[in-house]
Amino acid sequence: MKPTLAFLVAALVSSPLPVLAQDTSMSFFVTSSNPGKGGDLGGLAGADAHCNSLATASGSTGKTWRAYLSTDEENARDRIGTGPWFNAKGEKIADDVASLHSDGNNLTKETALNEKGEVIPGRGDTPNRHDILTGSKADGTAAPETCGNWSMGGAEGAAIVGHSDRTGLDDSAAAKSWNSSHTTRGGCSNEAFRSTGGDGLFYCFAIN
Repeated sequence: MKPTLAFLVAALVSSPLPVLAQDTSMSFFVTSSNPGKGGDLGGLAGADAHCNSLATASGSTGKTWRAYLSTDEENARDRIGTGPWFNAKGEKIADDVASLHSDGNNLTKETALNEKGEVIPGRGDTPNRHDILTGSKADGTAAPETCGNWSMGGAEGAAIVGHSDRTGLDDSAAAKSWNSSHTTRGGCSNEAFRSTGGDGLFYCFAIN
């Protein structure tokens, strides 16, 4: 006897659909090091290559990484895919670009980890490395200060940085911003970055 249409529909409704587990492997990190020339990252291509190199060295495979950096022609928010993003410990940072740039993101000193799963030293630590290069405004669009579009590493230029620990000199929104706190001083060298609480680090996001 052929099954009736009603029987087939009932069977389909009662059959459990497979639940696809969300990939919580690392798709976000703060670089553990600067490539070596301060704000001269070799442009966006060099910064992206550094992200990919660090991710590979940490054991991450199958992902394409982009640096969260703005230039005169490109906004950081447009470079990083659509999310969601997770740190090295599987903790969610944000669901998408909009939530990343909102007060609802999960970026804190404890979650803004490097590719090794280590906390970035922040305000009150020695040394303080919480100044993270972005060249961006709070909404992820380009700011004027980008160390010459990431090609300057000497005594000239400046860059906008954020605070990976969301802590600054006061309780202002800028002091607590992960991506747009203040401008570096004294140029774009590693020495200049260190003098104000940084080490030429930047954020990396997987776009897939």
